[in-house]
Parts: sequence; C-alpha cells; structure tokens
Amino acid sequence: MSLFDPARSPWPARALSLLRIGIGFFYITYGTMKMFNFPPVPAGMPPIHYLLGSELGVAGLLETVGGTLILLGLFTRPVAFILAGEMAVAYFQFHFPMGFFPQTNNGSPAVLYCFLFLYFMVVGAGPWSMDAMLARSRRGGVAYQ
Repeated sequence: MSLFDPARSPWPARALSLLRIGIGFFYITYGTMKMFNFPPVPAGMPPIHYLLGSELGVAGLLETVGGTLILLGLFTRPVAFILAGEMAVAYFQFHFPMGFFPQTNNGSPAVLYCFLFLYFMVVGAGPWSMDAMLARSRRGGVAYQ
C-alpha cells in the first residue's frame, strides 16, 4: 500500500465512527458546562448554568442532547445539520464581531465543529452507530462496507 492510495475498507468507515464518537463526547461537555457547570466554567467567565430559559440555555440543551445523539450515532444527519447551524450562529453572533479570523476572535472551536457537523450530515454516522444498527435491522444486511 502506498501513502497515496486510499485506505482499504473497512478502516475509513471505522475512522469515521471514531471521529464521530470523539466529537460527540467533547461536544456534550460544552452543553453540560452551560447547564450544570460541569466541567466548571473557566475563570473570568460568569456562571451560566442558571440561564436555562435564555439563548445560552437553549444552546446548552442543544449541545447536551445533540452531542449525546451524535455520540450514539442516532439520527446523525438531521442532528448534525441542526448543530452545524447552531455553531454558525454562535460564530457569527459572538465571535465574528470581535474580528474576521477565528484565531483572533476565539471562534476556532465553533468553526471546526460547524464543518465537522456538516461532514457528518453528508457522510452519516459510520458503522459503529445506532443509525447503522437500525439500517441493518431494516434491510437485513450490511449498512456500511
């Protein structure tokens, strides 16, 4: 195998599943930080866990529930679409006014999550997911190669 040849099946699909699981796990922590102050809010940032009816509370709910669904690989495409939109809104509402480049306005995580969720929306959850399990049970066969 050459460095320039694509990876052989089944490794790309498995890598997709591992990426989705990792992203889902870390995304959940953004929501739990907003909703339950866990992990604790960074020093200098006001506590936000009491704002459940606010815009940040809605974001915390989306991040906790959506991150859990992404982690499990359940309804991955529609959930990823919603979360990509949330991250685009977060970037343009909170980061972009402080500067154009994500590196200077602390918006890099929002941009990266937005594009990762757009990727999941297009390619799906991978073979190690509840979506794949449901597809296999409906088709009686293999959902991913």
